[in-house]
Amino acid sequence: MPSPALQQESVALGRAAGAARGLADAMPRLVLDARRVAATIIHGLHGRRRAGPGENFWQYRRFVSGESAASVDWRRSARDEHLYVREQEWEAAHTVWIWADRSPSMAFASKLAQDTKLERALVVALALAEVLVQGGERVGVPGVMAPTASRNVIDKIAQALLHDPSERASLPPSFAPAPLSEFILLSDLWSAIADIRATLARLSAAGAQGHVVQIVDPAEETFPYSGRIEFIEPEGAGAITAGRAEKWRRDYEARVDLHRSEIRAQTDRSGWSFIIHRTDRPSTDLLLQLHARLSAGHAAFGAEKRRGAHGRPA
Repeated sequence: MPSPALQQESVALGRAAGAARGLADAMPRLVLDARRVAATIIHGLHGRRRAGPGENFWQYRRFVSGESAASVDWRRSARDEHLYVREQEWEAAHTVWIWADRSPSMAFASKLAQDTKLERALVVALALAEVLVQGGERVGVPGVMAPTASRNVIDKIAQALLHDPSERASLPPSFAPAPLSEFILLSDLWSAIADIRATLARLSAAGAQGHVVQIVDPAEETFPYSGRIEFIEPEGAGAITAGRAEKWRRDYEARVDLHRSEIRAQTDRSGWSFIIHRTDRPSTDLLLQLHARLSAGHAAFGAEKRRGAHGRPA
């Protein structure tokens, strides 16, 4: 008879194989959903519109003392008493890293939800990659796929995820994004707060900008349970039985609020944003929020870059 350790290993391998098969079966539908959501967002959106060394005209600005005279646009300056510089749109693509949590806890979906947390994270990740590449950015997946600006980025990421042999951890692997890159973390964030703090501190240490998204099932917020319920932790931590689950609701909500406040405190320290997204809401809601925050980050960086170029602290 196999030892308990071998039995546990066998169960773990079976779960992993089942999860891989499930993801492979669902991926074609998720890809189609991602294309549809991306098309909805892309329609009517404009470019990144940020100043820099691109080829397209962006705007005129006043000449700053100390700049080279060669930067002056003399034709525009001749129209009034000030000197003007012709700025171009910044077309140098920077990298956006996207991490979608694929751990077992993400497979949960209650009757209150439209999708599992995993399905929602993957659809948003793929759709966001499409929107970003359409906007001229490069997109990568830490530990899975190097940054690319390929027009078929959705297919590339989907294939890379399906063939990823690594353990599906909740949080991204040891990885340090470059200072000018951005990081999108899509997870239910039910990991230990110490692990979350360490991950966010490491990711932001080099100065990268980031956006942390907690994707939750509505049942994980409202705790709509009563009577005798057995709760099973999907990542191997065991099970617990509540005799009258409704009596746990107040303590549960307090624990969730505390956990989120600790996550928010860490994102605030890092200068990152924190978004909570429920799976009973449309995926387009989250995609629009992320696009708006990425665009705001680009604008802020462009302003900071110009201040540095003009001799003021950057």
